[in-house]
Amino acid sequence: MSQNFAEYEFISPDDKPALLAVSSLEVLANVQTILLECGYKLHVASNHEDFMRRFSALNYQLVVVEELFAARTPEENVTLRTLQWMPMARRRHTVAVLISDRHQTMNVMQAFQQSVHAVVNKADLSSMGSIVQKTVSDNDLFLHSYREVQAAAARGKI
Repeated sequence: MSQNFAEYEFISPDDKPALLAVSSLEVLANVQTILLECGYKLHVASNHEDFMRRFSALNYQLVVVEELFAARTPEENVTLRTLQWMPMARRRHTVAVLISDRHQTMNVMQAFQQSVHAVVNKADLSSMGSIVQKTVSDNDLFLHSYREVQAAAARGKI
């Protein structure tokens, strides 16, 4: 039991948890550095099962998925496919960012097609910090009224 307990860190209400599903060690190192500078508390999934276990255990503010995470082709990326088909109620709390070789950075239509909030091309990783900040901010603004109504309903005010 203590072994399973040690796998999970405590997350405080002030933490900004992020879950990374990145296979490329170079990309992972860059993303970790950038997101740590942005104040995120990082967890790294080792495979698809680990990603789902972690994602189910905590409401991550940010999820970063590499297009070829634990896969040879994008179609084999079980983590990305699972996120794409996941009901919105299960993933509404998170902002999903896809790292890709074949999609354009911040192309809204490509992000929509991939069911993520933003796409970052590997060539543009140096801009990831500002992209994540803008995407999270835009998502918070978009969901602000929804979250206020949800909180009021939870308090019994509706």
